[in-house]
Amino acid sequence: MRKLRIGFAVTGSSCNFETVFNVLEKLAKTDVEIIPMMSDAASTFDTRFGNGEEWQEKIKEITGNDIIKTIVEAEPVGPKLDLDIIVVAPCTGNTVAKLANAITDSSVTMACKAQLRNLKPIVLAIATNDGLGANGKNIGTLLNAKNVYFVPFGQDDYEGKPNSLVAEFAYIEETVKEALQGRQIQPVLL
Repeated sequence: MRKLRIGFAVTGSSCNFETVFNVLEKLAKTDVEIIPMMSDAASTFDTRFGNGEEWQEKIKEITGNDIIKTIVEAEPVGPKLDLDIIVVAPCTGNTVAKLANAITDSSVTMACKAQLRNLKPIVLAIATNDGLGANGKNIGTLLNAKNVYFVPFGQDDYEGKPNSLVAEFAYIEETVKEALQGRQIQPVLL
């Protein structure tokens, strides 16, 4: 029996990278193979939280694998890479909207499309300032989609950012275990 193969995709919510990368480090110490993926924003933007090159180096160091960063590199996810599951963490509102509306214009959305085409699960750990606003309908669509699972999430700053939703990233590993059994971890709303 081969190791569990997890695609781990990072999108542009850079304020959450440190927390997500700590979870990724913990996951990498288990008996799994992790295939890293990064959106263009995650891999190239320089922000007050760090720069894209540093984050790329860190994810390669943690996983020991090259990063899938382009649509062309992500296309083989379905037919050749045989991933058991893909985790998108953090999953921005932009990525949520694209997945909900079948827009495939990034490495992450291509990988998720390929995974879903093969009837295999994806796990979304959302981090979006408009989850209870314009992106609410997209989250609702994906909550009802086959093979799409959510890391439990809630409002992160109901006074300062009342529409903002963020996953409890510490639940990623447990959510993956449930998703691999075809179950949504509960409660999904914190």
